Amino acid sequence: MVQPLPTRLQETPSQTAGPYVHIGLIPHQAGFDIFETNFTNVLAGPETKGERIRIEGRVFDGAGSLVRDAFIEIWQANAAGRYNHPADRQEGKPLDGTFRGWGRTGSDFDTGLWFFETVKPGPVEGRKGHRPMAPHINLWIAARGINIGLQTRLYFADEAEANADDPVLNLVERGPLRDSLLARREERDGTVVYVFDIYLQGPNETVFFDV
Repeated sequence: MVQPLPTRLQETPSQTAGPYVHIGLIPHQAGFDIFETNFTNVLAGPETKGERIRIEGRVFDGAGSLVRDAFIEIWQANAAGRYNHPADRQEGKPLDGTFRGWGRTGSDFDTGLWFFETVKPGPVEGRKGHRPMAPHINLWIAARGINIGLQTRLYFADEAEANADDPVLNLVERGPLRDSLLARREERDGTVVYVFDIYLQGPNETVFFDV
């Protein structure tokens, strides 16, 4: 007896992030108060060790227009260079119980500006050969026109020596491509600010990683 072929499930259509991403993930920005605890863009508490910094920027589409509904998450090591995660087994680097190391926010609906208040991360060991990686922050971006969230990294322009030896940065061609991963340092009224604009497409397109 010939067995019938199994029915193949069809792939569902992809869909870009819509308005519900804000309601479900950052409801306070959408004007809803539905969670007992909201995840915020403030990663460090009053007792967190390290240099306090603010990182900020805007997201631009391929036409150079502001993306005012972008959703951004970051995760990073603490000031000692250790992630608050069981998989991080670096020896000799302490955890900081006052530092969450992960945050989320959305770009402002009017100005397009997003920002996080955190501490500057320390260098971390790479996976292969434990080669040190320069201080960096990992970002994940979702927005209209994006079917799959985009992964990138923010490096600090004032860490030139560490950046020169970073194994990931050295995979990126020198010039505008590598520069797209560097945040520039500013100081405003005693606050250290790193500016990092994200370009989804176009001549200034940010480097994104296939993680």
